[in-house]
Amino acid sequence: MHSAAWATSHKEEAEAVQPLNSFFLSNTPAMSHYHLYAIGNALVDTEYEVSDALLQTMGVSKRHMTLIDTPQRAELLTHVQGLHARRTGGGSAGNTVVALAQLGGKAFYSCRVADDELGAYYTQDLQTNGVATNLTHTRPTEGQTGSCMVLVTPDAERSMCTFLGATSQLDASALHPQDIAKSKIYYMEGYLAASLTGLEAAVQGRHIATEHQVATALTLSDVSMINFCRAGLQAMIGDGLDYLFANEEEAQTWCGTTDQDAIIGQLSALAKTVCFTRGPQGCIVVQGQQRIEVPAVPTQAVDTNGAGDMFAGAFLYGITHGQSPAQAAALANRAAAAVVSQHGNRLTAAQLQNIASQAAGAC
Repeated sequence: MHSAAWATSHKEEAEAVQPLNSFFLSNTPAMSHYHLYAIGNALVDTEYEVSDALLQTMGVSKRHMTLIDTPQRAELLTHVQGLHARRTGGGSAGNTVVALAQLGGKAFYSCRVADDELGAYYTQDLQTNGVATNLTHTRPTEGQTGSCMVLVTPDAERSMCTFLGATSQLDASALHPQDIAKSKIYYMEGYLAASLTGLEAAVQGRHIATEHQVATALTLSDVSMINFCRAGLQAMIGDGLDYLFANEEEAQTWCGTTDQDAIIGQLSALAKTVCFTRGPQGCIVVQGQQRIEVPAVPTQAVDTNGAGDMFAGAFLYGITHGQSPAQAAALANRAAAAVVSQHGNRLTAAQLQNIASQAAGAC
């Protein structure tokens, strides 16, 4: 895989952004009916366990996400024929809203699928997990629903090859302005920086959120996004966020340094609350001059797919349900530790609710 794939992903991103539905929106803050409103890619994950040697033969960049087209996807699939595959609903922000909903929160997800079997699977998956979505209000288009090959090596690292399909056409018609205005937090998936129309939709949603005093949040998503789509991420950050999520590698790449104090100083200028996750070293939550270090929960990692998404979902659940940043981060660390200790990007609602009970008992 080569970085040139990122450049071609911007070419002629189909139709222009459609006008928003003409909802009447008051500037007066309304009672929230969603704890989290998110926008991101709709992807169905298929996960394979592979050796480092096979990963190298496939030409896949380890630990990162690479965009692929139809011929590349077909070629990669020849390498994993005969391997056991696990299929789940995915997409970074999709994983986050599902985690929050499984914990008992109310979430809405704006995304795009095609009129095919994977699209129906994805829509049903959101509904089964209690997530409201624009997909139940619109007819899907022809084409192929986006999918992601998740390749997990014995060291638990995940490498992703993403075929965007229909989600490359995500635009502002997927937004529900009246629901954004009545949410507590508006959350943007950093991967949308790779899509012109998706980026425009995310930024348009942020403007609506800001206008209605709804908190804003962003995850930097992946080092590849920072390297090739930094301007898009900066557009989503705008003049500042309420919450920013980044893991250690992403933070170091964004800031161009490995000095922790310098990183925290730079990131804290972008958001009121920064969650800086460091895997087995736990996380640091920064709010202005206050720095809170929250230790990780010891675990044996077998698959890191979905760890950051799970952290964000659990953290935002805690924040929207009266927890302090330290309490929310402790819950998020527990949830992330649980998801990396198994294969797959999701936990069950029962698992997450048990984790929440354990976290509450530890406070």
